Amino acid sequence: MTSNANGKGQAGAPKYINDFSRALAGEVKMLLAEVGKLRDEKRALQFEIAELMSIKAKHSADGVYDPGWAPPPAPEPPAPEEPAAPPAPAPGGWRTVHAPHGQRRKQHLALRAAAAAAPPPPPPPPTPPAAPELPAWAQWRPNPLLAPGTAAGPSVASVVVPPPRSGLFGARTPPPK
Repeated sequence: MTSNANGKGQAGAPKYINDFSRALAGEVKMLLAEVGKLRDEKRALQFEIAELMSIKAKHSADGVYDPGWAPPPAPEPPAPEEPAAPPAPAPGGWRTVHAPHGQRRKQHLALRAAAAAAPPPPPPPPTPPAAPELPAWAQWRPNPLLAPGTAAGPSVASVVVPPPRSGLFGARTPPPK
């Protein structure tokens, strides 16, 4: 690499950046090699653990090792039985119900007679006309008996202020400043 008068390398970057990049690349290569070595060690340990567990499985409850041990055979499924005949189809759910004509006619005539005998409903009461000179909000008048401090006077107990609300998990913390 050749340096020019201002200390920059061939790529146009200052010399200290090139040196830092080389050092960083060397560190990264070293760390990647270390990670690969650790991965290989992990695989070897997992293989060793699997071997130890298989040896442990071959020991009986008394602690005796049986090299010819094999897991117990799976129980054979029972032989399939002759399939049963399919069930008969269920009857439909819809049913037709015929009411006697005499009852239906009597009910209809009784309803018609009751409607004819009832007096007509009274007409609705007329609505009072609104004052045209006042806006709508001015027509509202509060009830003086419900106004605070007028009906009961000074004999009313002072207003009870509830305690400050606490959060679900205790008292609230103040916001950060």
